[in-house]
Amino acid sequence: MSTPSDFLGLAGKTVVVTGVANRKSVAFFTHKALCEAGANVVHLVRSQARKDELEKLLAPAPIYVCDVERQPEIEAAAAAIGAAHGPLHGLVHSIAFANYSRGLVPFDETARADFLQAVDVSCFSLVALANAFKPHFARPASVVTISISTTTMAAESYGYMAPVKAALDAAVVFLAKSFAERDVRFNAVKAGPLKTSASAGIPGYMDNYLFAEGATLRHRALSTAEVANTAAFLLSERSSGINGQGLVVDAGMGFNFFDKEIVRRFSQAPPAP
Repeated sequence: MSTPSDFLGLAGKTVVVTGVANRKSVAFFTHKALCEAGANVVHLVRSQARKDELEKLLAPAPIYVCDVERQPEIEAAAAAIGAAHGPLHGLVHSIAFANYSRGLVPFDETARADFLQAVDVSCFSLVALANAFKPHFARPASVVTISISTTTMAAESYGYMAPVKAALDAAVVFLAKSFAERDVRFNAVKAGPLKTSASAGIPGYMDNYLFAEGATLRHRALSTAEVANTAAFLLSERSSGINGQGLVVDAGMGFNFFDKEIVRRFSQAPPAP
């Protein structure tokens, strides 16, 4: 009989996790959830400096270096990880980048180079990594990417990343189709606003985060651990019937904008100058 600790059936399975930046990141919380489930975790980070920073935090998990903007590095990392740790039962794609050095500008003023780099790092990297790891996936296997709860809300503090995440969500569907015969599933965790180091660097993000906290049904912010736990579920065979989907994890924020407390605060606010 199964025990509660092995409900996910991830014990002894090998999962590659990308994108750990620090102990606040979604990827790190996913690492913790997988380790608690007994999985073997292998990490992929963007630079040697990042690897040096994280070795103590992630020990004893092995760490490999790969800049996803460089195709040869993707291929080399996949080959090395596959040879040393394969077959691989899962891959977590938690990589995103947007250049906000100019501050937030109207969407139509987005620089071409910034937009294309964001698509490359935040979206196409999933395609490139999946293709490189293709020979090393077990049957079955699961790939999970971290997206956002809505890509159609024109949140000024997120700039052009919402359309980029929309491309990521679409890529999930097409990858699920491409890998179907290999018994590899692809899904996205569409997270509501989170308090991470990466989000702290987005101009104006904290105001939206505080609003989102009030808009959740429970009036309590979404935690990074809740997103990571959902990723772990999607990596497990307990979610075997879910494929090509975006699973929204936002504590009900997305349909609670007319919450009476939010309406009350707005109705009592002084008029805008």
